[in-house]
Amino acid sequence: MKSRNLATISLAVMACGFLFTLFLPENLAVILLRGGFEAGLVGGIADWFAVTALFRHPLGLRIPHTSLLLKNRDKLVQSLISAMENELLNKESIENKLRKINIIALGAAALTRFFSRRSARAELLDQLKGFVLRLPAEKAVPLLQSAAVAYLREAKLGEAADKVATRLMNDGKDIAALDYALEGISAWSARPETRAMLGRIASEKLAEVKLGGLKGMAFQAFVGFVDADMLGEMLQGMVQSTIRDFKQEDNPNREQVIREIRVALFQLVSNEEVIGSLKTWAVSELQGEAATVFLQQQLEGLRSKAVALIEEDQAGGGRKLLQLYALLVRRISLEKEWLQTIEGRIRGTLISFVEGNHYRIGQLVKENLDQMDDASLVEMLEQKIGKDLQWIRVNGAVCGFVVGLGLTVIQLF
Repeated sequence: MKSRNLATISLAVMACGFLFTLFLPENLAVILLRGGFEAGLVGGIADWFAVTALFRHPLGLRIPHTSLLLKNRDKLVQSLISAMENELLNKESIENKLRKINIIALGAAALTRFFSRRSARAELLDQLKGFVLRLPAEKAVPLLQSAAVAYLREAKLGEAADKVATRLMNDGKDIAALDYALEGISAWSARPETRAMLGRIASEKLAEVKLGGLKGMAFQAFVGFVDADMLGEMLQGMVQSTIRDFKQEDNPNREQVIREIRVALFQLVSNEEVIGSLKTWAVSELQGEAATVFLQQQLEGLRSKAVALIEEDQAGGGRKLLQLYALLVRRISLEKEWLQTIEGRIRGTLISFVEGNHYRIGQLVKENLDQMDDASLVEMLEQKIGKDLQWIRVNGAVCGFVVGLGLTVIQLF
């Protein structure tokens, strides 16, 4: 039963009881009851008037000092604002509370609870999949091209190439490259078709030589004595023998070739004209249609792989996502100083926000109250505190009844 209805019933009971006793024969019990009901009726009406006068004019009569809340609306609003700003939610209490809170620990606990739920992980993966699918890869390509071109134009390729060349030589990659080339030449020169080609070329070139005198006669006799096959076999053997010599680490010719390779390499990386031409060529290629198509294909490939990984983890209930989160938490938890620094920055930011915006609490309360008309304000107050005030009426009627009985007893004595 609502408190207002109970208060009204208590007042009605007192009124009916008082009227009923007026028509009963006079005796001690009737006199006591009449005195109790009379006092209870008076108390109930007085308390009804007092409670009603807080919110509105009783019976619509503009009696002085009634409808107190509406008459003092501005004072009430200011009192609420003052209470919120200076007592309930004052700046110091909020700041002290923030200093006691371990913000990162609370955030980590909330995230852990979130990631521990399979449904939450599934929803997060679904959102992530949708985000990846909506990424405009075609719009990212021009940005990547522009960034790469800007980097190339500003990059000091000569210094980078010098470092790379130095690192390659320190690691012995130039020697490895020479050995690889020698192996290739050796395999090529050992082929029968290579021998035939070398013999044919040598025979043709020897036929073009023109010498006079005894040298010419001797040379012509030599050419007539050897054929293309013999020349090819001779040249093939010479090439094979030379390669074997070059493979020996203590061979002076090998050392000379290695030195020449290194000198040529450093001359190449220090040649500004070559580096400039390389930059121009690279920029032109990056801005070309082929690079655009290639980059877009690569981005689409990355998108497909990302979607496949997400779908695979979705099928597994988001276990990989949970493992990734656990790995990050364990790794970050080791950075004690970094965590303390971040904690301090977050707390400082929140405290600064509170200091700069604390006045908005009062503004918000005032704006919300100003938006309410008198009827809405009275209805809200009655809903919040009216229920308890109605018990004043009930208590007034009951206490009046009890006091009335006592006073009647006193009068009888």
